[in-house]
Amino acid sequence: MTVPVLLGASFVSFSLLRLTPIDPAKAYLTVSNVRPTDEAVSAIRSQLGLDRPFFSQFATWLGDLLHFNFGTSFYSKLPVTEELYNRLPITAALAISSLILAVAVSIPLGLASALQKDRFIDHVCRVLAFLGSSAPQFGVAYLLIYFLSVKWDMFPLQGADSWRNYVLPAITLSFSLIATYSRLLRAGLLKGLNEPFVLYAKARGMRTFAILTRHVLRHAIRPVITAAGMNLGKLFAGSVIVEQIFGMQGMGGFFLESVFRRDYPVIQGYILIMAFIFVFGNFIADVIQTMLDPRSALEQGKVRGR
Repeated sequence: MTVPVLLGASFVSFSLLRLTPIDPAKAYLTVSNVRPTDEAVSAIRSQLGLDRPFFSQFATWLGDLLHFNFGTSFYSKLPVTEELYNRLPITAALAISSLILAVAVSIPLGLASALQKDRFIDHVCRVLAFLGSSAPQFGVAYLLIYFLSVKWDMFPLQGADSWRNYVLPAITLSFSLIATYSRLLRAGLLKGLNEPFVLYAKARGMRTFAILTRHVLRHAIRPVITAAGMNLGKLFAGSVIVEQIFGMQGMGGFFLESVFRRDYPVIQGYILIMAFIFVFGNFIADVIQTMLDPRSALEQGKVRGR
């Protein structure tokens, strides 16, 4: 399903920008500080291929995409591929580090909450989950900046020069994910503890912690993996505010600037890259799910066969 989904995303992104009330040729001239006269607009429309039929334009654009050619930026006059490529590593490092941090912290929290159900640790984890799911990202970011950067001077305030610059933004992005993943894992672990094989394992003398980590966790973590695959694209696309707060020159801020400038080639390229990351994240999650439980692939095959 990866190929048809990406084709659909490319068609939607191409179509939406052609339906905007602002003519791309006029936007090109405006960004270039050229007065959009009728003659100039007509010349630019011919140069950009906007005077051709819609599907002819789409076929040409799709052919360029196969060669990783997203066109030329209206504002900088540089290839969009080059512009996005220079900013992608910052956003990718921020998104992936946030996801790794969320999973690494949520697993111990979920285990502790399940092992100590309705006890002090479980109540603390519930409070943290409530705060994580209700606190806005910009609020968390400014709290971290005030305490860990301004007051205690532990981490730099802005930039992306070293790994220390990514600590505060990664915590900001992962804060709400930790709350979600830990609650999902806790629910899965508690459900797994009621399965018959757990009773048999206890009868054989295995400890509860060993049963959780060796057997129950393998199945309980599957919803977390599914959520992580879906959140990978959200972390890439949703890092705009965090990148702006921490002064990181990633794709999010560049996309926001392109929207204000009506830089259509950059917007199209960004939307398509985000669609690919969403599809790729779900694909990786499916692969991991199959590795954890090969029966899921067999069940999907039976459903398709019907």
